[in-house]
Amino acid sequence: FDGLKLHGRYYEYAPGAPIELMLHGYRGNAERDLCGGVQRCFALKRSALVVDQRASGSSEGDVITFGIKEHKDCQKWVDFMVEHFGPDVKIILTGISMGASTVLMAAAAPLPPQVKGVLADCGFTSAKAIMYKVLRQIKLPPKVVYPFVRLGAILYGGFDPERYSAIDAVTRATLPTIFFHGGDDDYVPWEMSQENYDACASRKELVIIPGAGHGLSYPVDKPTYLKALGDFFGPELSAKE
Repeated sequence: FDGLKLHGRYYEYAPGAPIELMLHGYRGNAERDLCGGVQRCFALKRSALVVDQRASGSSEGDVITFGIKEHKDCQKWVDFMVEHFGPDVKIILTGISMGASTVLMAAAAPLPPQVKGVLADCGFTSAKAIMYKVLRQIKLPPKVVYPFVRLGAILYGGFDPERYSAIDAVTRATLPTIFFHGGDDDYVPWEMSQENYDACASRKELVIIPGAGHGLSYPVDKPTYLKALGDFFGPELSAKE
């Protein structure tokens, strides 16, 4: 949306299958963070378009903005998918960690009818909240340090961490949204998904996977993850036999 060239890779389960648009986490890339997600998509008879977010992988950009600008990129990917795959395409917005917060923010805006739902795995509530958490973790006083972090983001990064947030966006949600989180996540606390779930205005479900660390809910308990997704979205979001 602001002139950067973004990179994605498409993995097709079958022609005409529903497609998950998959976004990775902070300082990650599509190949590293989403390879298991492609396997999961195929298990559910879906194709996958995995993308490198701005300033990550093969995509252009210098600044990661915690979903503030990335959610607009996500909306542009949706436009591309409808144009490229046609008006009958069925799309699920999927994100892990920062990618989860990104798709939640993206889904708050009007989207074309081809977008059928949202999958948010271990997302945070807001950039401010996750920055506060990290500052506490490294034993810095958030109330003292965060204002300088925010000022630096505005002056040098070109974004305000408080301009958008996932927890605000979900109050305007209209798409079915399923939340996953690992019960042993020590990076993004599972309570953040609980908060997002509680605030979500659309049809929703929250699945906490005991014993799973950050971004590891699917590999820790594949049967539970797959069943929850299949039950939530139903057979209409799987490829026809």
